[in-house]
Amino acid sequence: MTLLTTETADRFSPPPRGFANPTTWFVVLLVLWFALLALFYFVPEIDIAVSHLFFEPEACGATAEAGRICGHFPHARLKLLVAIRQILFYLPVVVAVYFLYQLIANLKHKGPGYNWRKTRDYSIALVSLVVGPYLLVNLFLKQISNRPRPYETDIFGGREFFTPAGDFSGACDGNCSFVSGEAAGAGWIACLIVLMPKRLRLVVGIPLIILSFVSPMLRTFFGGHFFSDVVLGWLSSPVVFAGVAICFQMSQRAIKPNPETTL
Repeated sequence: MTLLTTETADRFSPPPRGFANPTTWFVVLLVLWFALLALFYFVPEIDIAVSHLFFEPEACGATAEAGRICGHFPHARLKLLVAIRQILFYLPVVVAVYFLYQLIANLKHKGPGYNWRKTRDYSIALVSLVVGPYLLVNLFLKQISNRPRPYETDIFGGREFFTPAGDFSGACDGNCSFVSGEAAGAGWIACLIVLMPKRLRLVVGIPLIILSFVSPMLRTFFGGHFFSDVVLGWLSSPVVFAGVAICFQMSQRAIKPNPETTL
């Protein structure tokens, strides 16, 4: 009788069901994303009210046109917060470089030293980072959404008209407010919880999720993004992560009897 190793047994384990299945996560998260988009589109007052919390009005100069609103977002001038934002900005890149190194090191192993699960997990993480925060957010949505950032709108000291989330009629020409690329990167960091051993997910996962909220919060404090930009930007990464996991699951099915990908 042949005994299966733990790794081999994992390949032939029963298909995941419910919320262990990436398809379930993808559908739920995608529906949630569009539901929130609809909420922010039809109730734009949410964005305006949240940004107002961090905006400080000030007197306009004598030459300012009548009715103009002047002011700034004071948190954007705090050096400590700016430094934290810079660190968090590069954090996804640092983690991705580490994952790439680990992936290459694992692929170099032959025979017993090779771990197919590590290859799959690192690949899903790296592909989802490229497809989500980089391609979908920074190279697509931010270039076509035309949404001015809060500090660019006439409500918060700028000169452009405010447009709600999902309205692509704004005056921004590129690198626009919808959605936040930094929030998408932070959302990707939160997705890494599923790559951890289950015994560590609760211990490490909660601090990791809290950390992933800091960058989106700072972008709102600074007037660089509306609340909807950071919420939908953050949530876009789990959607993409689950979608990439589905693609890996489908590609593995062709070469293995039951290689279901779990989250």
